Amino acid sequence: MQSDGTEKVGVIGLGIIGNQVAAQLRETGRHVYVWNRTPKPEPNFVSSPMEIAKLSDVIHLFVSDGEALLEVVTSMKSELCQRHTVVSNCTADPESVVRAYQIVKETGAAFLDAPFTGSKVAAGNGALVYYVGGDLPVLEKVTAVLEASSKEILFLGRVGEATILKIATNMITAATVEVLSEAYGLITAAGIGPERLEQAIEHNACGSVLTGMKLPTIIERDYEPHFTLKNMFKDAQYALGLGKSLGVELPAVSTTANIMFRSMKKELGEKDFSVIAARFQESEKDKATQ
Repeated sequence: MQSDGTEKVGVIGLGIIGNQVAAQLRETGRHVYVWNRTPKPEPNFVSSPMEIAKLSDVIHLFVSDGEALLEVVTSMKSELCQRHTVVSNCTADPESVVRAYQIVKETGAAFLDAPFTGSKVAAGNGALVYYVGGDLPVLEKVTAVLEASSKEILFLGRVGEATILKIATNMITAATVEVLSEAYGLITAAGIGPERLEQAIEHNACGSVLTGMKLPTIIERDYEPHFTLKNMFKDAQYALGLGKSLGVELPAVSTTANIMFRSMKKELGEKDFSVIAARFQESEKDKATQ
């Protein structure tokens, strides 16, 4: 372990966001150690989550889901102690987040529930927004680390509550892109150019940062992943599970999840979640070949 006094940060999970956060942290001069289930040619790539815990004081977890969160936390449990703060940045089911917190707390280490909003571009620009649940003194201790990859840090309550709020915002995002896709399908079927839909939305209250981001890429059929379909589908499943447990009917999310599942069956899970619009473009292609 390096002992020159420089802050040591671990990043577990080098997907679309995790590798960008690691890069942002390196730019601040911190010692950054990384691990991913699939080895990647990254600086200071170590052998296991346990080694991350040995080398780091603050540990970012950008893993895929609740199962992966619990697996990683359990695997490094024996190396955690009071000097550690574990920051869960994944969108997982709230039960797994709370269980991970309990596992970490038993070691004397601190824990934050800190999912984020922002895509690959935001992460690359150090402009994520973290939704944080946990103890405020713990957040204050690691604020500088979070600031390296963010433009805003929102303290939103207890462990688990930040995750629920993140799931709720993803419900809105998923349903918005689904209805945007339907609008695209409707106007193109009517023979109206999609650029005219862009013009109409720009001057309508329904326009938003999200529609402004996604409609141009839908028109260009550019589904490079900024947030993958498989992850949005996973979050929709979490929302539906929460709705069932809390007795809240979620028909819009249920419909959107069904559409996403149909796209997943076409092996589009690694594409951007806006690829749900491609079903209307398949119809356009069919018409062109008739």
